[in-house]
Amino acid sequence: MTPVESASHSPGGRRDTGLAHETARAPVRAYVVVPEVRTRQSSAGGPHARSAQARLDEAVGLARAIDLDIVGQGIVRIAEPRPATLIGQGKVEELKGLILAEEIGLVVVDAPLTPAQQRNLERAWNAKVLDRTGLILEIFGERARTREGRLQVELAHLNWQKSRLVRSWTHLERQRGGFGFLGGPGETQIETDRRLIQERIARIEKELESVRRTRGLHRDSRRRVPFPVVALVGYTNAGKSTLFNRLTRAEVLARDMLFATLDPTLRAVRLPGGRRVILSDTVGFISDLPTDLVAAFRATLEEVLEADLILHVRDVSHPDSAAQAADVTAILDRLGVDAEGSGRVLDVLNKVDLLDPVERGRLEASAGRQSGQVRPILMSAVTGEGEAMLLAAIDERLKGEVVHRSIDLEASDGAAVNWIYERCTVVGRSDDAETGRVRLEVDIPISRRDEFDRRFPTSGA
Repeated sequence: MTPVESASHSPGGRRDTGLAHETARAPVRAYVVVPEVRTRQSSAGGPHARSAQARLDEAVGLARAIDLDIVGQGIVRIAEPRPATLIGQGKVEELKGLILAEEIGLVVVDAPLTPAQQRNLERAWNAKVLDRTGLILEIFGERARTREGRLQVELAHLNWQKSRLVRSWTHLERQRGGFGFLGGPGETQIETDRRLIQERIARIEKELESVRRTRGLHRDSRRRVPFPVVALVGYTNAGKSTLFNRLTRAEVLARDMLFATLDPTLRAVRLPGGRRVILSDTVGFISDLPTDLVAAFRATLEEVLEADLILHVRDVSHPDSAAQAADVTAILDRLGVDAEGSGRVLDVLNKVDLLDPVERGRLEASAGRQSGQVRPILMSAVTGEGEAMLLAAIDERLKGEVVHRSIDLEASDGAAVNWIYERCTVVGRSDDAETGRVRLEVDIPISRRDEFDRRFPTSGA
């Protein structure tokens, strides 16, 4: 009996990562394991339950996102989780032989591991072990480019590492004390490390609080301009960055890779009606996203909380599209966004160009049965199909946030013209050289309507 089911091997030659500082000459050889717990409750599954093979494919994609050399992968089916090693001792021994034969230096276990389980597996296999949380943290650490992103990743990593110091220090009797009878026993090395980590966490949290205040000031500035904010959210690799580039003509990194981009990007987009909006591309979501990461990236994700409209980008060509959508909705709920009842979320069904005619016809029929603001937009960010419909839908959704006015002003009244340009969106302008007047077609935010009407009482609707 083989140690894992559905196992396969594939040679590779990718560059080294930070996971193996001791060998800069060769890539890290890794094995990916997906434990499938076959209990009575888990076998029933749920409406959006993923298959073990789908979980394995995603775990391999995550590992490849940091250029690991995946020499093997497989599913381990277990009856009940073991407190010491998660998987049974027999499977641990079988995998030990495979890991030794293949000279594997890293094993990725696509499940949460306790510190003790991680330590015991590392001892049994004589290899480094990363659970799902640790792997995602490694990816985020490599992807972060801005100072803010790096701080957020470090905070999440320190919070995760704090409970795992036990696996790094086996000499817990080691003391760092004072001298004579005044010093006492001193503090153990693990206590010292925990204290240093906590001090670093406190410093990072202060710096991130400054980031949060700065972001708040930027949002206040945008409200004064004001341009509505449209945020892109979605499962990682759903095509958000490709769509962002399509709509903004930007050149944000967009690759067929999980978490290809991490740091948020904002660009201006002009809608068909002439209104300008700010489009924000945020970090991709994923199932079982670590709580520490959600908390650490809250400063970034506040862009989603403050957005006037949220575009939920879905990869409809993926077999687990429904499960991915459920994961995104759950994370939005954790952030305080009612994805289903708020009216702020517009579903964008991306990658329709990858569907076969039958699947596409079924999707179009399903979308056609929905009406009003709940109707999703079918499109392909790669080919541009559906782009015009998406922009029109965004324009329509945001109309409820503004009122339209037409106003005639003296062209020489620079203060009035400047006031309108700073606080409203000018969607049309015509200058009359003979009369020296200018006519403006203006979209006014609801919050500024009364102020506008007091300042320009003769303007027409």
